[in-house]
Amino acid sequence: MNRFDYVRAGSVAEALAAGAAPGAAYLAAGTNLLDLMKGGLATPGTLVDVTRIPGLSAIETLPDGSTRIGALVRNSDLAHDPGFAARYPAVAEALLSGASAQLRNAATTGGNLMQRTRCPYFYDPASACNKREAGAGCAAIGGETQAHAVLGFTETCIAVQPSDFCVPLAALDAAVEIEGPQGARSVPLTDFHRLPGDAPERDTVLEPGALIVAVRLPPAAADFAAHARYLKVRDRTSYAFALVSAAAMLRLDGGRIGEARIALGGLAPKPWRANGAERLLAGREPDTAAVREAAEAALDGARPSGEANAFKIELARRVVARALRLALAGTPERVSALPASPFAHPRAARQAIAAQAGATAHA
Repeated sequence: MNRFDYVRAGSVAEALAAGAAPGAAYLAAGTNLLDLMKGGLATPGTLVDVTRIPGLSAIETLPDGSTRIGALVRNSDLAHDPGFAARYPAVAEALLSGASAQLRNAATTGGNLMQRTRCPYFYDPASACNKREAGAGCAAIGGETQAHAVLGFTETCIAVQPSDFCVPLAALDAAVEIEGPQGARSVPLTDFHRLPGDAPERDTVLEPGALIVAVRLPPAAADFAAHARYLKVRDRTSYAFALVSAAAMLRLDGGRIGEARIALGGLAPKPWRANGAERLLAGREPDTAAVREAAEAALDGARPSGEANAFKIELARRVVARALRLALAGTPERVSALPASPFAHPRAARQAIAAQAGATAHA
């Protein structure tokens, strides 16, 4: 690990001043950053500890009905907050499907958005990786691609964005609140993560020195609470990133689908919003044909990035279809009424949610 300076910020202003130093990085829980530093993949000259900044650890319902999640809110605290889980059950379900109980008790909202890809070629210093070093090439292309992208990739990078949390946030039109050298701004979460393009080393639109301070969910996001699910398929049940995941949320109106929200994870360099599938479902009767057509539409444009991941396209169709069927059946009470304490049997909560979803490997 490289030598670095350590600064503890007491306010957002102090954090921005310290973060303006060349090569500075912000430190919250460090569940991803410290691993990257140990592997030589991140070499910040200054670590700016933001964990003591007041006001960034609150979950607030604002006067307009929106919900503001501070960047330092722990994943477990958010998933187990009764009011939050009742309004946004698919977000709670996604949080509980990620990592382990120990990591969820440490990891933060802002850090989750910033976590880097789990592509093995990125973590291997002997492999060419444009995300690690611009212009180096992409060893994943032509390599082992089972976990790699089938949507949104380019010849410069085929890695996927690993977050569970970001998938339902994308479906719910969440926005990321950012403070930076040029002032405050808000970015739709669907625009926050970048496709590789000509700068695959840049995962997000965050500029150097800028700091995530909150994530905001609009008032309309709570309209889907009665029919909202997150479904994740992975190589093993315990602590694995998604091969494919889907958030499906429906607002039913007079026996028909008034509005649908669908987003996919594990398939692209960013959480992938299935806008075409959403439009197809609007106004439809919630029958088998509608679900099947939406699942097909959700994967429009998908293509393998290698010989080993063509299966992900059909798997994703099945995951979308199953997530929609689960959403139509209604949000389980056990998801929308989670224990208040992050230490109140998180494993039991996770297992209960997994039992509701069923044997996802056979989706």
